[in-house]
Amino acid sequence: MIRMQDLRKDFTVRVKAGRLFREKRTVPAVDGVSLTIEPGEMVGYIGPNGAGKSTTLKMLTGVLAPTAGEVSVFGLTPVPQRTRLALRIGVVFGQRSQLWWDLPLRESFRLLRHIYRVPAAEHEARLRRCRSLLDLDEFLDTPVRQLSLGQRMRGELTAALLHGPGVLFLDEPTIGLDVVSKQAVRSFLAELGASGDVTLVLTTHDLADIERLCHRLVVIDHGRVVHDGTIEALHARYGSRRSLVVDLDRPLAPGFTLPGATLLGAEADGHRVTFALDTASAGEAVAGLVATAAVRDLSVVEPDIEDVVARLYASA
Repeated sequence: MIRMQDLRKDFTVRVKAGRLFREKRTVPAVDGVSLTIEPGEMVGYIGPNGAGKSTTLKMLTGVLAPTAGEVSVFGLTPVPQRTRLALRIGVVFGQRSQLWWDLPLRESFRLLRHIYRVPAAEHEARLRRCRSLLDLDEFLDTPVRQLSLGQRMRGELTAALLHGPGVLFLDEPTIGLDVVSKQAVRSFLAELGASGDVTLVLTTHDLADIERLCHRLVVIDHGRVVHDGTIEALHARYGSRRSLVVDLDRPLAPGFTLPGATLLGAEADGHRVTFALDTASAGEAVAGLVATAAVRDLSVVEPDIEDVVARLYASA
């Protein structure tokens, strides 16, 4: 579906060189990225600011021409075959709009049907599904300029899907949204991805989006891929461990050890302790504690992906 081989994009910037002069300097935004994305995959493409995420998406959609390397989507080369490619992809940029500002949302959808030359029956069927899943009916006749950010983003997602694309590129689709709107967008994208009809490529700084939606995570830093795999593989690579937080009736005996776990600390005069699960499963650790300590309550805390990704950025 998508193939990148040694993909590179350089920008030329002018930097100060003395009092009166500036010199040109070449800055690589994307520096030799090689990836293959199969049909139906849901891929999270993340990295710190300036890592090259949006630049990659712009090369995949034909907005920017690569400096070097090869890129193809549906077997098409994005820039020279941009018109053909546009009929087969959908794009949502969180900071850009493809809707007509002064027209009601319904009219924007109608115009897009004619632009993409979608048969009326297909258009109506897709719009009906989006109206149901994204609750569009209450603001379909509202001008786009009067919509809230969450309503506009739901409209943008609908607009990107009305022509039936095989790939959907999403650049920060939940940026600035409130909790309710984020949940609505995530639920919609999760259902869309579960159908397997659309390949999703998502860039975001909100790692909750990645955990909720993506089975594969690609991390880019300084224009280069530093991780390509599952979130579980990322945790394993950087030593992330689940924690067991235990409330006790009485503090643990001095020198207490729990096989396969490490004591991280104690609070509340020893009545609350936290263990990192090294090799022991949660069940084994709980069984060992209950057998030797007065346990009042306990909880298993999953590793925080934000901490893991921050450590990955720092090491990269």
